[in-house]
Amino acid sequence: MTIAKPPTASIEGIVPVMLTPFDDSGAIDYAGLERLIEWYVAQGSDALFAVAQSSEMQFLTLAERGALGRFVVEKVAGRIPVVVSGHISDDPNAQAEELNVAAATGAQAIVLVTNRLDPAREGTQIFAANLKRLLARLPSHLPLGLYECPAPYRRLLSDDELKLCIDTGRFIMLKDVSCDLATVKRRVALAQGSPLKILNANAAIAWDAMRAGSAGFNGVFTNFHTDLYKWLRNDAAQDPALADELATFLVLAAVSESLGYPALAKMYHQRIGTFNSIRCRVIDYDVRERFWALDAILDKIVAGTEHFRARIAALDSSR
Repeated sequence: MTIAKPPTASIEGIVPVMLTPFDDSGAIDYAGLERLIEWYVAQGSDALFAVAQSSEMQFLTLAERGALGRFVVEKVAGRIPVVVSGHISDDPNAQAEELNVAAATGAQAIVLVTNRLDPAREGTQIFAANLKRLLARLPSHLPLGLYECPAPYRRLLSDDELKLCIDTGRFIMLKDVSCDLATVKRRVALAQGSPLKILNANAAIAWDAMRAGSAGFNGVFTNFHTDLYKWLRNDAAQDPALADELATFLVLAAVSESLGYPALAKMYHQRIGTFNSIRCRVIDYDVRERFWALDAILDKIVAGTEHFRARIAALDSSR
């Protein structure tokens, strides 16, 4: 593969995977999306990942994916970097089309989904051939990312495949979904000296991964308390005991992802006035009926979040 000029963009830190608000009719709620963008920025997000699985990208049309990405880039207006995916198709030609639509949004990078490079689970040879074919059809100046999206199946990169991507010189981030600290550490070592940053997406190992050299956190609970993850990454040395307590709370809170996410996150944003509706396209059932006491669980997550925010604020004021 031809090695491109090293990209200048860098994606690291706390990077929320964005939700997509819908109104009760199922249309994208752009007013709610604008409020969500401002919430992410106010929370101290270092970058945003738009048109991801949390955005329900598999349930958006190509036109909607493009419009969503453009809207985010426009409203962020350069305050922080934005990366965009929407890479969902099986057909190679459709993949090239949808990634070029993502590129046209003006995002700082576009993100390739690893399972789309090997949709039939055929192995490294097919992965490499599809990668080469796709890279030839994408703008050569635009930085790229990788995403081990769990749907339709979790396609983890082998070390050789990661090295192949690094050696192209075009990749600046991997959303790591290995959920394994040893794998994160090994990948950090493999990427040493390259533009590629490893962003762990698993809350259970978030604190340990950051201490081990992961360049940040890119998990779904950035939709509840981005600021707490940011404090953990940047300021934990102020109070190591508080950092350990906070890390434990963040792990336990994130266990609730299995209880109707992303509707659960939309319930939270409905509470704080970001969204009017918790409508999802990916969920076709009543989350409150399926997951009893869901509001009570959310109460505890909110209470814990505010408890740690207050303790951090008190710590800051005492300095």
